[in-house]
Amino acid sequence: MQDYSKEFKGKRVLVTGGSRGIGGAAAQRLIDGGAKVVVTARARHEETPAEATFVAGDLRSKEGAEAVAKETVRILGGLDILIHSAGAARVQLLSMDQIPEAEWLDSLDINFLAGLRITNAVLPELKKSGKGASIVYVSAGGKMPFGGPLSHYGAAKAALNNYSQNLAKELAPSGIRVNVVTPGPIITPGGDEVRKTITGAMGITDEQFFAAVPLQGRGGTASELAEPIAFLVSDRASYITGHNHFVTGGWGELG
Repeated sequence: MQDYSKEFKGKRVLVTGGSRGIGGAAAQRLIDGGAKVVVTARARHEETPAEATFVAGDLRSKEGAEAVAKETVRILGGLDILIHSAGAARVQLLSMDQIPEAEWLDSLDINFLAGLRITNAVLPELKKSGKGASIVYVSAGGKMPFGGPLSHYGAAKAALNNYSQNLAKELAPSGIRVNVVTPGPIITPGGDEVRKTITGAMGITDEQFFAAVPLQGRGGTASELAEPIAFLVSDRASYITGHNHFVTGGWGELG
C-alpha cells in the first residue's frame, strides 16, 4: 500500500477558518502529511492545530484579506495551496421576505466575498507556485435549497460555487486547480449551533434529524471531510478541477 504520510512535504498551505471544525481538521491532515500550514480566523481556539502557525484575520474587507495574505507569505515564503473554509450560517427563523437586508449582505460578505478576497490576495503566489497549486472551497448549502432559515446563507454559497467553476476554467492553463467540497450534516461547533436552532424550531431531536442520513443515520465528522479535501489538493487529483464534490453520507438532494 502506498504511503501518503509525507505527500505534502514542502507544500505551503493557507487554511481560512482553520482554527477549528472542518478547517482545523483539514489543516491537521495536511500537517500530518508534511505540509507547512498557516491557519487564519478571527480567534484561536483550543482545537486549533498546535503545529500550524496562527494568523488572526478578518476576511470581511479587502484590507483584511490582503493583510492575511501578506503575513502568510512572510511566514511560509510563498504559497502552494489555499483551503477556504471560513464562513458563517446565522439561522433566521423568518420567511425569506422578512429576513433583514443587512443579513443578506452580511452573509454575502462572509460566505462569498471573503473567498473572492482571499483568493485575489494570494493568487500571485499560487501562480508563482505553478503546476500543482490548488484551491479548495468548503461550501455547504449552495446546491440544495435549505429553506427560509438559511436561504441567505445558501444563496451566498451558490455564488461561491459559481465563482469557483469560472475560476477553475480561467486558471486551468496555468496549472492551478480549483474544486469545491460540499459537506452534509457535519458535527462541528458551528454546525451544532445551527442544527440545534433548527431542530428546536422544528420540535425534533438530533436523532430524528440525523435519521434522514442514509449512511448509518449519523452526522459526519470533521476528519471525514479532511480526507477528501487532502485528496483534492494532492498530486493524486492532478486531473480534477472545476467540480463540486459532495461528502454527505447520501443525505438529501446532496447525496
